[in-house]
Amino acid sequence: MTSALLTDLYELTMLEAAREAGTASRRCVFEVFTRSLPEGRRYGALAGTGRVLDAIADFRFDDADLRFLRRTGALQEETLEHLADYRFTGDVHGYAEGELYFPNSPVLRVEGTFENAVLLETVVLSILNHDSGIASAGSRMVTAARGRPCIEMGGRRVHEDAAIAAARAAYLVGFASTSNLAAGAHYRVPVAGTAAHAFTLLFDTEEEAFRAQLTSQGTGTTVLVDTYDVESAVRTAVEIAGPGLGAVRLDSGDLGTQAAEVRALLDSLGATGTRITATGDLDEYRVEELKHAPLDGYGIGTRLVTGGGHPAPGFVYKLVEREGADGRMHPVGKQSADKATLGAGKAAFRMLVGGAAFAELVLPGEEEVAEFERELVAELTSGAANPDWKRTSMRPLQQPLVLGGEPVEELPGPARLEAARARHAASLAELGIPADHGPDGGIAIPTVTDGADAARVLG
Repeated sequence: MTSALLTDLYELTMLEAAREAGTASRRCVFEVFTRSLPEGRRYGALAGTGRVLDAIADFRFDDADLRFLRRTGALQEETLEHLADYRFTGDVHGYAEGELYFPNSPVLRVEGTFENAVLLETVVLSILNHDSGIASAGSRMVTAARGRPCIEMGGRRVHEDAAIAAARAAYLVGFASTSNLAAGAHYRVPVAGTAAHAFTLLFDTEEEAFRAQLTSQGTGTTVLVDTYDVESAVRTAVEIAGPGLGAVRLDSGDLGTQAAEVRALLDSLGATGTRITATGDLDEYRVEELKHAPLDGYGIGTRLVTGGGHPAPGFVYKLVEREGADGRMHPVGKQSADKATLGAGKAAFRMLVGGAAFAELVLPGEEEVAEFERELVAELTSGAANPDWKRTSMRPLQQPLVLGGEPVEELPGPARLEAARARHAASLAELGIPADHGPDGGIAIPTVTDGADAARVLG
């Protein structure tokens, strides 16, 4: 199956009605953004852009797709014939994958005719909402871990295909590895895993289980020590492996108290280099609580792959500009309460003062950009300009991803993922939020959409 049926029927019925009305060929600009962040979230982390580009390239209706659509009876034969030749031929600009976003950040802009661009709405939102939800939660978890490696291990909690995307999104924001082999195969995410409680329970004694695991995997393996009695298990593991035992894993109980006790026990047995890993329904809040515990890493599953309580960031795909009967482009937007949208395609910049993020400038249309430039010149030549302007730079956030239907850069999946991982780390460093500030807080930087206000944002 191609990606073309990963969409909602109303995209196709809108296309058909627009074709009948003679408006389907009007040039349009759609933007993807979210109106707000979940309460307590300082930022969002953009993930899934690479998968979106793959889906766009694969978005075409094959014979099986067309046979299904014909059976629904929802579309006329002329529309089906048009879909048979569909290829996206427009342009896509967007934030680099891994970039941070804030309310109203235009993370993706799709330009083309209405009939060419409207069909992409559902698949674009499906991917970006899923992957960015996981990335946004995962980034907070990595921060709370304070440099201790995190392992993604939530594959058994979601759909099998979603598990691969979840592992990809987690690695993008700094997770060290995944338990999911498919993610390792597709994206070269490092894989990790040793043994579960079932392995220990298979044997007549815990000693037999540990001996079998250590013989098979070597002394550098991680031994799960809370199947029965933790202290007894640690003593047994060290007795068999010696002081070179790689790691022990705690999966239940009071992890902070147990970690301290196990660390003391390991040290007393001479296993001073043996690491302690914690798992068991962890999230950023629980990891934060464990910040002083002598733990060396975390395995995180359910709360990560379900978005940490916010599985979808609320990205929308809205028409913001379209060609009129006069042949000119006109800004358009919803005016409904709580869902109003700002018309016109937007230019977005991250304002940096001394290399630190200060504001998100999202300027709608060429007029706002021009006004910003005029007002900024006036501000800088007024004699009363804030001296911080001398340390200020504007980092453009949007880059061309697809031009004329063709990808601008064709990187293999693993290379694309590594680039996104590096982008996320750099953007997060620009915020400069210490881990000790805790997971929750206000939105890190304001979003400014007025040119004059942007020129005076430094006060």
